[in-house]
Amino acid sequence: MSIKEAMSRFTTGVTVVTTHYEGQDWGMTCNSFNTVSLEPAMVLWSIRKEANSHEAFTQSGSYVVNVLQADQKDTAMRFASGPQAQRFAEQASERTAKNNVKLNGSVAWFECRLAQVVTAGDHDILIGEVVGYGSQDGEGLAYANRQFGVLSAFEN
Repeated sequence: MSIKEAMSRFTTGVTVVTTHYEGQDWGMTCNSFNTVSLEPAMVLWSIRKEANSHEAFTQSGSYVVNVLQADQKDTAMRFASGPQAQRFAEQASERTAKNNVKLNGSVAWFECRLAQVVTAGDHDILIGEVVGYGSQDGEGLAYANRQFGVLSAFEN
């Protein structure tokens, strides 16, 4: 069993991270998202150093983490591969004050100012200070065992 196979057993939420760099929108599916701090509000996610969008995310200065809703599996798949323009084609969205793309329908979103990049093996960890955010009712999209699904809240 590979480390990647073992890690696939960990259930995560699914996000699409977007930025605007040198006149182009960039976006990618990401499940390595987490809270770092509440005061100040900071979050992190990681990107493979060899990713074609690495420069855009590490040099743009800001980005939006869009937490996908349970019915957005197609969005997750579209932003996982293919040309950047194709990823955004026919995607309902709006621009933020920092000119990043916020995907409509997301259960939550966090616009961040890039605060720090930490090198860790073959990835860079991007730590961002949250400068804007929002949410709506709904269930988040989950990913485990290389499959999408939904986790419902447990009641005591």
